[in-house]
Amino acid sequence: MAGAYDDRDGLIWMDGKLVNWRDANVHILTHGLHYASSVFEGERAYGGKIFKSREHSERLLKSGEYMDIPIPYTVDEIEAAKQEVLAASGLSDAYVRAVCWRGSGEDMGVASARNPVRMAVAVWEWGAYYGDAKFKGAKLDISKWKRPSPETIPCFAKAAGLYMICTMAKHAAEAKGCSDSMMFDYRGYVAEATGANIFFVKDGEVHTPEPDCFLNGITRQTVIGMLKDRQIKVNVRHIEPAELEGFEQCWLTGTAAEVTPVGQIGDYNFEVGALTRDVAEAYEKLVRA
Repeated sequence: MAGAYDDRDGLIWMDGKLVNWRDANVHILTHGLHYASSVFEGERAYGGKIFKSREHSERLLKSGEYMDIPIPYTVDEIEAAKQEVLAASGLSDAYVRAVCWRGSGEDMGVASARNPVRMAVAVWEWGAYYGDAKFKGAKLDISKWKRPSPETIPCFAKAAGLYMICTMAKHAAEAKGCSDSMMFDYRGYVAEATGANIFFVKDGEVHTPEPDCFLNGITRQTVIGMLKDRQIKVNVRHIEPAELEGFEQCWLTGTAAEVTPVGQIGDYNFEVGALTRDVAEAYEKLVRA
C-alpha cells in the first residue's frame, strides 16, 4: 500500500462497522483535533496474528482511563474489531492502529464530557520503521525536548498529545540526517527515543532507563523477559548522560521499531554487536512463533 494515508483502497473499522477507507472521516470540529483528547495503540500482525494483541487492547483502555476518555468498548470487543478489519484487509503481515478520541458534540471548549468517545481501527502494510538502520544501526540526534514530569500529564498513557514534542524532535533529527532522536527526561536522565524505548550494553550486562515518566513499552517488557530467560543481567535504572560514552552497544524497541540497532547517538558511537543481533533475531522468531 502506498500513497497518502487518506487516499487508499480498503476498509477501516469505525464505531462498530467497516467503512470504505476514503470515507473514514471526522468533522473539523472534532474535539480530539483541537485538544488532543485521543489515545491509541500501534500493533503488528505477523502471519495473520497480532502480537500481544490483548495486552495492547488492555493498554488502550488504561490510556483512556488515564486521560479521562471513557472508551465504550470492552477488551473483547476491541479484539473482535481488530480481527475483523485485519481479515478484511487481506494482509498477513501488517501494522494495526487502534485509536479512540473525543468526537464532535455539544462541547467545543477545553471540557468535552458531553461529546461522544469514538473509535477506529485501521490496518496497513508497514515495513521496517527505520529502513536499513535495522541492519547497520540507526543514527540518533539528541533532542532539546525532554519527557515531562508525571505531575504535568499522565505520562504512562499512550496519548496523542504526549507525542507532539516527539514529532518536533524527530523533525529536527531528520533535518540533520538522523533517523530519530534520543530524549532525556525532565531530570536530565536518559529516557527514550521519540517512539521507542532504549537499551545499552556494557561488559555483558544490559542497561535500560527506569520507565517512571514515560511509556513502559510492551516490546520493551518482552525483550527484558527474553534477556532474563537467557540469564543476561538487566539493570533497570536511571542513566546519566555521561554514561553514554562507556556503553558498547545500543538498540531501540517498539512495535514499529521492533528491535533496531543504534550505531550513533550524537557524538557517541556503538557497535552493532553480537548481543544486539541475537536479541533482534530472537525477537523476530518470537513474534512469528
